[in-house]
Amino acid sequence: MKRQSALVVFSGGQDSTTCLFWAMKHYQHVEAVTFAYGQRHEEEVEVAKDIAKEQGIDHHILDMSLLGQITTNALTTDMTIESKEGEVPNTFVDGRNHLFLSFAAVLAKQKGITDIVTGVCETDFSGYPDCRDVFVKSLNVTLNLAMDDDFVIQTPLMWLDKAETWALADDLGAFDYIRERTLTCYNGIIGAGCGKCPACKLRQRGLDTYLAQTQKEVQ
Repeated sequence: MKRQSALVVFSGGQDSTTCLFWAMKHYQHVEAVTFAYGQRHEEEVEVAKDIAKEQGIDHHILDMSLLGQITTNALTTDMTIESKEGEVPNTFVDGRNHLFLSFAAVLAKQKGITDIVTGVCETDFSGYPDCRDVFVKSLNVTLNLAMDDDFVIQTPLMWLDKAETWALADDLGAFDYIRERTLTCYNGIIGAGCGKCPACKLRQRGLDTYLAQTQKEVQ
């Protein structure tokens, strides 16, 4: 039996779009929220708008540009993307998931929605501290205490690697859609992306692994 309602934290990328389709399968009513936080390419918000419209999902866009004003990183400024061994990559935005989930919870309460869905993952990640399961569980408790509510933060990708995330997309009947329509690339290129940035390499490596495991025909 489907649960009642969910709000998906939605960027238009591979992971959040997989979560969107997952939510549409498991919930009677689904809405999405996208945050405009001064990210380096505006295409991300536009892709999220397009996907939400195509899927018939009520879509909210919240202005979080203050985040880009108070942090220095490669996603909100035009600096070279770097990932040094033993360090968190400079694509990490301090406080991003904390703030996104907190504002999502405020919106969800106003809409009468109890479940918040996010695509954070601790299996294939770059060491971002706010993608860890312990952080999500801790924030879930905090939000419930802060607003005297019973939110449930759902993380369907938490223990999946990228190949398993592609498998989930396939199981949901959204493999080709996610492959062609989503934007994961740090350089703002839809689909396969630039092929050079860390996000594209991780996405492609997972796709190659999944295709090899299933011998799925490459279109």
